[in-house]
Amino acid sequence: MTRILDVVGLEGGYGTVQILYGVDLHVNEAEFVTIIGPNGCGKSTFLKVLFGLATHYGGSVFHAGEEVSGWRTDRLVERGISYVPQVDNVFPSLSVYENLQMGGIKLPTNVLNSRIDRAFDMFPGISQRKNDLAASLSGGERQMLAISRALISDPTFLLLDEPTAALSPIFQQQIISGIESLRDDGISILLVEQNARLSLARSDRGYIFVSGKIVHTGDAKEMLDNPKIGEYFLGFQE
Repeated sequence: MTRILDVVGLEGGYGTVQILYGVDLHVNEAEFVTIIGPNGCGKSTFLKVLFGLATHYGGSVFHAGEEVSGWRTDRLVERGISYVPQVDNVFPSLSVYENLQMGGIKLPTNVLNSRIDRAFDMFPGISQRKNDLAASLSGGERQMLAISRALISDPTFLLLDEPTAALSPIFQQQIISGIESLRDDGISILLVEQNARLSLARSDRGYIFVSGKIVHTGDAKEMLDNPKIGEYFLGFQE
């Protein structure tokens, strides 16, 4: 299998505060991988180090075979990598349609319009509100908009930080289903998620972070069926 991401001995954090300690992780092409673990274990920090938003101390990050350790965010986007943070992921003072336009501000009009149409096909709920301000959207609708905007750049690899956090079960299922469809379209997915069972049920493989290190990895179904997995952290949700 072709590896879209290969992380070897990654160490990182914020300034002088180290959070990650020797993380080894990989994502294959067109694979859906979930990272789970207790709050404060370094899951979100890991994504931020990958995307140039936190400090890279050491170790190597390879994307499609090329080392991209410590690269700036704009260079990573040009390589086809997009990142959706958990919060502050839309422009609340702009309409839904304007938010999507911002995701492809440098694209030719016909290409941009085609990608916006694709986003609306994926999440029909936000197409019905395309002229409404993003500030008026529900939490689930905002997450759909944030994911849609990230897709405007036509990424091959998508990083998502807890997209279902604090959402209703209906929105959680809609968003996870949408993410799964992206994998089926050939996009590689690396997802940080607190609701472990929800995400692992749709994933190919999973990793468990504890205290900035990986303590377990395996096939997603194996992890779901393993009664000891919940012992690694509190809040393993049913």
